[in-house]
Amino acid sequence: MAKRFIVIFGPPAVGKMAVGAELERLTGLRLFHNHMAIEPVLRFFPFGSPPFVRLVDEFRRRVFEEVAASDLPGLSFTFVWNLDGDGDRRFLEEACAIFSAQDVEIAFVELKADLATRLRRNRSPERLDEKRSKRDVVKSEENLMMLERYRMNTEGSIPLPHRHLIFDNTHLSPREVAETIADALALERIAF
Repeated sequence: MAKRFIVIFGPPAVGKMAVGAELERLTGLRLFHNHMAIEPVLRFFPFGSPPFVRLVDEFRRRVFEEVAASDLPGLSFTFVWNLDGDGDRRFLEEACAIFSAQDVEIAFVELKADLATRLRRNRSPERLDEKRSKRDVVKSEENLMMLERYRMNTEGSIPLPHRHLIFDNTHLSPREVAETIADALALERIAF
């Protein structure tokens, strides 16, 4: 079975972590949701500050390097991608380069859902349990609304040379999306 690196991206509260968790249950691809790097650092430094950025970037890079070199079946990584910013594209290019150097197959999965659905998902117990910084739901919703000014969904293509799948998961369960991803990418399923 070929190792895979799957980047699941889209706006906040679209369901990236939930889809990644289902994909892990279905295929064994480990989930590294972006808040696994963010939450520990927020205890020490404010979001976006230079030490915050350095620590989060270094932690993510090291996890990517270790997984790429390991015998794990692969990794799915969730990310809110500002598609109009060069910084996020460069970060993803560097992440992909780590996996490409180990001949890991790479794919991008884009999720989209309407704002009302995302606002509802922003309050889900799973999200609040995993993402301590989202537990102040009023502040989290304000942040979600502020981020609406950024382009976090494509018009059909990404500026990277990797396979790109798009799902409007407004009315799909995380399991349905994960099963469709597994089928589309011919991912091996693990026994239950």
